[in-house]
Amino acid sequence: MAFTETGFPGLLVFEPRIFRDDRGYFFESFNSNGFAEKGITRNFVQDNQAFSSYGILRGLHYQLDPHAQAKLVRVIQGEVLDVVVDLRVGSPTFGKQYSILLSEENNKQLYVPRGFAHGYAVLSATALFFYKCDNFYNKQAESGISYNDPSLNIDWKIPTDKVILSEKDKLNKSFTLAEKNFIFNPENPF
Repeated sequence: MAFTETGFPGLLVFEPRIFRDDRGYFFESFNSNGFAEKGITRNFVQDNQAFSSYGILRGLHYQLDPHAQAKLVRVIQGEVLDVVVDLRVGSPTFGKQYSILLSEENNKQLYVPRGFAHGYAVLSATALFFYKCDNFYNKQAESGISYNDPSLNIDWKIPTDKVILSEKDKLNKSFTLAEKNFIFNPENPF
């Protein structure tokens, strides 16, 4: 299992080892032992899957503590720009954003610790997005940050007139006004 540091404490890119032959390919998309060797011992309790078309932008979403969720995200079909924003007070990357292309071609996955806002934009005609969560969805704890907050300056790789948002995401607040209750733990950033 190959993990790449991102410069954000606890935020890791995972690239599975892929076995290819004339029949196709095989890979382990998750193995708890491999993640534990890296220090990630979260118990994933919920899997989610979303199908979307080009221009759909979901995010930036998170759940407040104590209902925060760590996520392991990947794309099964298509391509997305995946973006996270560090909301952990005291983190050296607090308020900064990280983005990565996830696709069926590169098979990369992003491990997103608790305390990050998360979103993605579909860059292909369609995309099938899959993620594991270490905590259950809690409607009362959900929150969000506006995808186009000028202080974050995120380039979503989609023309503004092509962005498709849910009604809920149109109401997301700016980074400054959004509620955040996460504290960075340097001893366990995962």
